[in-house]
Amino acid sequence: MYTIITCLLLFAAEPFSVQDTGGADEGILKITPWKTIVLEAEYGGQWVVAGDLDGDGQPEIVSAENFNEADTHYTSAVAAQRLDGTVLWTWGTPDKGRKTWHHDVACQIHDWDGDGAAEVVLCGDGAIVELDGKSGAEKRHIPIPKDASDCLVFCDLSGAGRPSDILVKNRYEQIWAFNLAGECLWTSTLPGGSRTAHQPFPVDLDGDGRDEIMAGYALLNHDGSVRWVYVSDKVDLRRGHLDCARVLARGATPEDWRIAMSFCGANALAVADGNGRTVWELTGHHFESINIGTLSSEAPKPQIVVDIDHQPEGNSPIWILDPEGNKLGEIVTRYSRHHKLVDWTGDGLCELVVAGNRALYDGQGKRLATFAVPEAALEDAAGVEISVLTGDMDGDGVPDVLITTPTRVFLYRNELGSGPAETVPLGTGLNVTLY
Repeated sequence: MYTIITCLLLFAAEPFSVQDTGGADEGILKITPWKTIVLEAEYGGQWVVAGDLDGDGQPEIVSAENFNEADTHYTSAVAAQRLDGTVLWTWGTPDKGRKTWHHDVACQIHDWDGDGAAEVVLCGDGAIVELDGKSGAEKRHIPIPKDASDCLVFCDLSGAGRPSDILVKNRYEQIWAFNLAGECLWTSTLPGGSRTAHQPFPVDLDGDGRDEIMAGYALLNHDGSVRWVYVSDKVDLRRGHLDCARVLARGATPEDWRIAMSFCGANALAVADGNGRTVWELTGHHFESINIGTLSSEAPKPQIVVDIDHQPEGNSPIWILDPEGNKLGEIVTRYSRHHKLVDWTGDGLCELVVAGNRALYDGQGKRLATFAVPEAALEDAAGVEISVLTGDMDGDGVPDVLITTPTRVFLYRNELGSGPAETVPLGTGLNVTLY
């Protein structure tokens, strides 16, 4: 059951509040899976990315296990599967790692060399490993520092016009940049004097054709030098680290850009311009993952969606804010940590998918539907964070929804929604992250 508290003049006065901590009301639409992929039992794991590995115009699923010891992580086993569940190939040592995660796993799909065929690129134990997408054969094995396998990000530092460079990092202290040839371009330790982000965020703010890197509280130039460090009178930046950074608005010059950022430990949500100047800040909550999109045409757009973690069990809010940081409303579920935006109804507005209860909400917090998952699969995943991905899984240019557990991927075909203005890649796209 859920209740909605709202105001008569939507967005003009008090924010709405939705409590949806029980089961869905009777009569709520249930969306059944288009396909269910049982993950390969030995090599597969809950970290999932998707892309066209064999060039047949259809996406495949890549799932991975990960080694975790003393907060050092690396990808230990990988399975590639077609959407009918058949195994394309496997790689790695399946008895070394775990199937679940509490962090990103350094395994992505990308046409790294630009030859038109996708590779699976991962961080193994002390190496970047490039696998042929079609066969799983090792193409390259690039040595990296022993603990530099926490995550993997593609970017364009060289001005190649495509993401041909790669960032790797250890958990919180150091980032390394490599080019396509496997040469180390630079490294940065405690960038700007602070811990690194979970996933460094590449963005070309100055239009020179080379990415800058939001590495933590510091923005790095393409050569690894510090461009600016975020400072605040309200936020104690000695605490925590950057959890997430997303583009809120693009501009002709850096000062016209707006970057939304969440600060773990420092308990803040902030928007800065491309020169690092504070536009606004909200403090006092452990804000985590940020989505940017338009959920309501009646409020200033785009809107910001962000979850608040480290809450009492069963009281897990997601906030919706306008671009100026004004709270439009909140949806409280039992666990809201993982969420995505997708136009599911075809009205040109985004709906919100929350993985924990598999619910689909509109911009006013109304539960429109539930993505159905068999009860047995939920029992198998008891005590584990369920995650959600979006991506074009049927080739129509419209993002679909994927719900993942440690043993299965449930794929829901988006039959009514519209695709965004930019081209949607086949699969889950570049630089997949839990953050």
